[in-house]
Amino acid sequence: MISLINVFLKYTKEYYALTNVSLSADNGEVVALCGPKDSGKTCILRILSGLEKIDKGEVYIKDIPLEKVDYSSDVSLGLLPYKTIFFDKKTVYDNLKYVLEVRGTDKAVIEEKINNAIIDFRLESIKDVPICKLTNFEKYLVSIARLSFRKLEICLIDNIFEELKPEEIKELMKIIKKQFINKSTLVIIATSSEELAKSVATKIAYIKYGVIERIEEN
Repeated sequence: MISLINVFLKYTKEYYALTNVSLSADNGEVVALCGPKDSGKTCILRILSGLEKIDKGEVYIKDIPLEKVDYSSDVSLGLLPYKTIFFDKKTVYDNLKYVLEVRGTDKAVIEEKINNAIIDFRLESIKDVPICKLTNFEKYLVSIARLSFRKLEICLIDNIFEELKPEEIKELMKIIKKQFINKSTLVIIATSSEELAKSVATKIAYIKYGVIERIEEN
């Protein structure tokens, strides 16, 4: 499904964000990128999302070289970022509706999908609330609801647990397992918590200073 081979990513002449990183994973796997802040976890997710261009090495998604991947047709990939991206002054409902409208979804189907998402992710009390007034936990719920509109082949989750309460982490993990962890989806989670990584991952890549120090099956 994905393969990084001897990947280097350089931000300045003196600083490599990633050094000689190699990692492979297939559908059905849950891979945790586990390491401290600024260790390179997010860089790997941004590369796979097509948001960062590597300086050296090879990256493949579904055996297609990264530079040739068409994210609109070759792969269904979803990113759940640490900093959520919405129209902050618009409501939860309007943000969900916008995503479906952009994809040309039929009006009747839009209403059905939104109503189902509101029920499934318990958004009834906040559906008419502007995004800017939500807590981080609520924003992540809406982000997951938005991703649920597509059947994902690859789901990338970036450090979303770092500032949440234990009960919020537990609830989010429950939802993520139900929504994304299955035989047909590759899930890659970036986290600084080894405990969390071990609780969900089938494979853990320990990363520090831009280097994968070891990879363990879990």
